[in-house]
Parts: sequence; C-alpha cells; structure tokens
Amino acid sequence: MVPLRLVALIAASLLLTGSAGAQDAYPNKPVRMIVPFPPGGPADLIARVMAQKLSEDLGKQFYIENHAGAGGNLGVGLGARAPADGYSLIVNSQATVTNRSLYKSLPYDPFKDLIAVTRIATTPNVVVVHPTVPANTMKELVELMRAGGDRYNGYAHPGLGTPSNLYGEFFRMKQDLNLTSIPFGGGGPMIQSVVAGHTPVAFSSLPPATAHIQAGRLRALAVTADKRHESLPDVPTMAEAGYPGQTGETPIGIFVPAGTPAAIVDLLHRKVVQLIATPDVKQKLANIGFAPVADTPAEFTAFLKAEDEKWGKVIRDAGIKIE
Repeated sequence: MVPLRLVALIAASLLLTGSAGAQDAYPNKPVRMIVPFPPGGPADLIARVMAQKLSEDLGKQFYIENHAGAGGNLGVGLGARAPADGYSLIVNSQATVTNRSLYKSLPYDPFKDLIAVTRIATTPNVVVVHPTVPANTMKELVELMRAGGDRYNGYAHPGLGTPSNLYGEFFRMKQDLNLTSIPFGGGGPMIQSVVAGHTPVAFSSLPPATAHIQAGRLRALAVTADKRHESLPDVPTMAEAGYPGQTGETPIGIFVPAGTPAAIVDLLHRKVVQLIATPDVKQKLANIGFAPVADTPAEFTAFLKAEDEKWGKVIRDAGIKIE
C-alpha cells in the first residue's frame, strides 16, 4: 500500500505541473484588449497595432473592445473587475490615474486594482497657432497673451481633463497668464476650429495636428517633450523655446487586473517590448505621432505615481472638476 503522505505529495506535484502547463500555454483562447474610448483615437489606434502583432506572435486572436464613457472610467472599471487571468487587457493613457483627481469617484483604484505592464509609446503636446497669429516663438505668443485683447486671451483644447487641457493649465499658471480654457469635443473638432481661425491658439496632442502643421495650415511653436519629435524636427522643445522644466506627454500603456499571474504579466511585457522594437511597429507608431517607450512594470508604475502627483496638483490648483 502506498503511504498517504506519498499520495499527497504525488497529487500536489500533479497539480503544480498542470498549473504550470496551463500557464505556459497562455494564451489558449482569444484575448480582449479594452480601449476605454471610441474607435479612432490614439489609444484605439495603438491597441489595434499591438493586437495584430500579438495575434501573429502568440497564435491566438487579440481583439479590441471599445467601451467609451466617463473620460475612460467606464472601460477601465470594466477591465479592473474582469477575471485576473490574462484574457482582459486595458490600453489607456495616464488618465488611468489622473482621473481620480478629476472625478468625485472612480469604479476602480488605479494602484490597487490594476497592474501596469508597460508604456507602449508616448507623444508630446504641441502649441499651435493659426498662420495669421503674429507670433513665431513661444516668447512672442506669451507677449501677445500678456498684452490683453479678446483674440489671444484663450486657448483651445480637446476637452476638460485631457492631457492637452492639463498642460495648458500648467503652462498658464506657471507663466501667471490670464487665459480662458476653451474645450472641444475631441482633437478633431478643436484642430478644425484653429485651422479656420475661430480659436487661433491651441494646446493639442500631436496626432490630430501634425498633418496640418506639415501642410502649413497651422504653425507649431513648441513641443512639450524633452527632445524634438522626429515628425517635426524644426519645432523646438519648451526648454529650447525658453521654458525649461515644463514637459507634458500622453503615454499609452497596457494594464491588467490586479492578481494576474506574474508569469503572464512577464510574458505580456516581454512580447510587447520585443514587438515595439521591430521596425514595422516603430513606423506604425511614428505614423500616428508616437515614439516607443517599452519600460518595465516597475518603471511604468513609478511614472504613473509621479504623473498622479504632478497633474493632481494642477487639477486642484486650476479648479478643474468633471461631474
């Protein structure tokens, strides 16, 4: 007769082996990538690039589900409550954390309910003006704003709480400017208003503005990054324009629900980093105004904590609230 202790050891060994085999087989069914915004925005475009490449690389379909609403909170909350098995990913910006300063409550805790896997890519904001604006530098634009007058006493942005709006308020307060925030329902309508000359100054993310800048329909005065963007090599950074220490970018990253097995998090991180390094993905990201990042989960988490502190202060000081 086999001793009971030996039977127990054999059973435990089989369980562990089966668990490891199942985990090694990940993914063994389709994986959804939740984008908490409508189709066509930066998070959606980047998610679709990664979904295609992950499907090809891992042999199972990675597919997009758009769950828009409440500034991204609806979709992120849905993802945070999903089973922590690696089959529900979330693709979002730093709004994942900064929204808790904008909204009275969130359906998730960004640091307790989610694991930050990696920043896929990032894009700066850009300050753009209509070609008729008599300013070719940020210094000249600030002088126009300080001079008063109705035409240059406001700035357009894609919507309350967006990274462009937060950066606009950050710059306004840093320079002690009397500027009115002019929100639009997205980057497309905002840029069209600037191109038409209705709102001659805007703080914008790069993707909706780049083609208009390159075609001469808008003049770019500065990008809010640490270095110049390859799609606009002649446009200075804020530091080069005379305003050091005033950066602000929009990163897009991958999150999974807290409790997702470390082996799955590691696999997703490793595969995404490998894919981001390929020339094809780099070019696809560049085409929509983004530069690759591919940091570690620890680095991404540290970045998010710094963003939460920085932009939370801006939101409180500017009195921005979204009900």
